[in-house]
Amino acid sequence: MKRKLSIILALVMIMSMTFGATVQGAMAEYTVKEGDVLWKIAKANGTDWETLAEENALDNPHLIFPGQMLTIPDYEKKVTLLHTNDMHGFFIEGSYDGMGAAKLKTVFDMYDADKTLVLDGGDATQGANLVTLSDGATAIEVMNALGYDAMVTGNHEFDYGQEPLLANVAAADFPVLAANIKKDDDSDFLTPYVIKEVDGVKVAIFGLATPETVYKSHPANSEGLTFEDPATAAAALVPTLEGMADVIVCLAHLGDEGDTTSESVAKAASGIDVIIDGHSHSAYAEGIVVGDTLIASAGEKTANVGVIEVKLTNGVVSGTSAKLFTKDDAEGIEEDATVAALIEKINTANAVIEEEIVSTTEEVLVGERADVRTGETNLGNLIAESILDISDADVALTNGGGIRSSIDVGDITKGEVLTVLPYGNTVVKIELTGADIIAALEVGLTDYPEAKGAFPHIAGMTVEFDSSKEALSRVTSVMIGDVAVDEAATYTLVTNNFLQAGGDGYKMFDGKTVAGEYGAMDEVLIDYINANGTSGGALTERIKDIAVATTGWIIDILTAA
Repeated sequence: MKRKLSIILALVMIMSMTFGATVQGAMAEYTVKEGDVLWKIAKANGTDWETLAEENALDNPHLIFPGQMLTIPDYEKKVTLLHTNDMHGFFIEGSYDGMGAAKLKTVFDMYDADKTLVLDGGDATQGANLVTLSDGATAIEVMNALGYDAMVTGNHEFDYGQEPLLANVAAADFPVLAANIKKDDDSDFLTPYVIKEVDGVKVAIFGLATPETVYKSHPANSEGLTFEDPATAAAALVPTLEGMADVIVCLAHLGDEGDTTSESVAKAASGIDVIIDGHSHSAYAEGIVVGDTLIASAGEKTANVGVIEVKLTNGVVSGTSAKLFTKDDAEGIEEDATVAALIEKINTANAVIEEEIVSTTEEVLVGERADVRTGETNLGNLIAESILDISDADVALTNGGGIRSSIDVGDITKGEVLTVLPYGNTVVKIELTGADIIAALEVGLTDYPEAKGAFPHIAGMTVEFDSSKEALSRVTSVMIGDVAVDEAATYTLVTNNFLQAGGDGYKMFDGKTVAGEYGAMDEVLIDYINANGTSGGALTERIKDIAVATTGWIIDILTAA
């Protein structure tokens, strides 16, 4: 009998604790204390005194007594997060680009500023020559005008070097975040997180930068810095933020490719309500959900504005949703006059350099991301031929990830070339062995036929590979001229200084003897086209997958049998 009574008492205690607490979706009760006034009780519980008085049928709302029980009605709030990522300075509306900055501002202004945050997932300050000619400073000027509240640094924010990056951070009217980048003394390189209050809701925002920065920007740009594992850094920080905020948002320049992704962070660090992602240029129409975390990404080049609604019930996140406001949606809206004027001012300052006609082309020179990261293109060939020509090296190799745009038929301007080759990379000739050349080609072909920034565009050699074979064992033939490469022999190879320093995974180039240094990639390309035209870019199957041919040959035999 005593055991049954104990069980009953325990159940009663548990029920009283449960139903006496404020719980999401259920009415809560409040016991009036000495000195309480109704409006303060209402404000503390996210409502107003009129609603509280009506809910409790108070004849005189100014007369409440210590010990009196008040029912607190459920209250809901919504916080809107507007977001972009991978803008790469494409702030002018274009046929193949996004809506541009002036329309971005109009879209942002459609939302209640008191209930909205504007956030960015990184890689905003580098890419289009509109911003690269100023080492990204004009990108920050535009983002200030757009009213951003925070961004995470992308790998390409490092492309100008640490000093210009920090100058841009100092010029920003908003924090540039990264919780996982440490200096040699273990201090933070950038601000790790910020707390923003929106309509009474405290929002913690922290940043995670991709560890790929050490090779997806020039390696010298991250010297003296350590990029901690993002998932580990998030798991350590989130518990602290949970005690400081109602909503936790992660700005992650990580993407959805490889091992270090936003999804891996969501799995490792419970408690993150929203991850706004960048780096892979992905566009999630409605976001993706991992556990209790919504992951959102808005594509690239101002093509979309991501719109996230965070719903809170009784101060606790009770729902999240994501959608995209697309360039098509923005077609009929007016540009913001102030931002349009700012873009025009920047354009005017850049015009003397950008509008100089440097050559002409009778065909489109193909440099689109999907093409140059998966195979040979005429523009990739042309760039490789140009650096081979100036250096007199045995072979040339440059990466598809360094080719950022196409060039249309007609006059070629300096600005177009700068958009194609925006990084300011220089041409470097190194000495290496035939075995190193093969190893480099293997690195560039590991992901084929999937896109990879390291995909090799070549000159001075022809390459055959078999994509049906295991990665790093795919190259079947390398011919330099009419002679097969000798793995033990020494050759000269010309590349860009990013790859020469081991960037994009080309570690075999790092530390090799430098046999020559030349001008900037864009200048070398312009000189080559002026001297030789664009015929050097002709597609010649200089790098060819033989897996398809082999498969067809086997099928022919089986069919004949």
